[in-house]
Amino acid sequence: MDSNLTGRQREILDFIRATVETEGRPPTRAEVCTAFGFRSPNAAESHLRALAAKGAILLEEGRARGIRLPDGIGLPIVGRVAAGSPILAVEHVESRQQIDPALFSPKADYLLRVHGMSMRDAGILDGDLLAVHRAPEARVGQIVVARVEDEVTVKTFTRKGNLVSLLPANPDFEPIVIDTRREPLVIEGIAVGLIRKGMPV
Repeated sequence: MDSNLTGRQREILDFIRATVETEGRPPTRAEVCTAFGFRSPNAAESHLRALAAKGAILLEEGRARGIRLPDGIGLPIVGRVAAGSPILAVEHVESRQQIDPALFSPKADYLLRVHGMSMRDAGILDGDLLAVHRAPEARVGQIVVARVEDEVTVKTFTRKGNLVSLLPANPDFEPIVIDTRREPLVIEGIAVGLIRKGMPV
């Protein structure tokens, strides 16, 4: 599709993609004007309409940020994670949820489908989508997505010296205790929100 575009159209499309990637939302028409030094919004609008006509973007009338990428702005939904592979590897992404990452603070990078009831008493249920902000470290008391021996788990993070405890929120489950001097522990991110049946909880 990009091969059908003029050089300037490709630059504008790259700018839209970069803005979505870094800010979690598309640019406004005014921001497109500023970025490319157009004298009037009409110049930006004509380029955007040309991109839409070529199927590179979708335009939504009456919205300040009414520019969408056809492959979806939203967040990737990560299902089961295979041992030893990155959490956002293509094969783990089930689909995308059309939701603004900036609704969460800090912004969400992906949604993890919850398996099991180990965090039931924290209100995180089997089948929920946990909004996750990618971060390599966590503070005590935060709910994290952690990788332990190639299993990805959602638990509450606590630490005393070299001992990390990943605590369930269900008495039917045991804490996971890791001595970080001997066992690897990778924090994949911290929980920043929850979506149940397509709606933020």
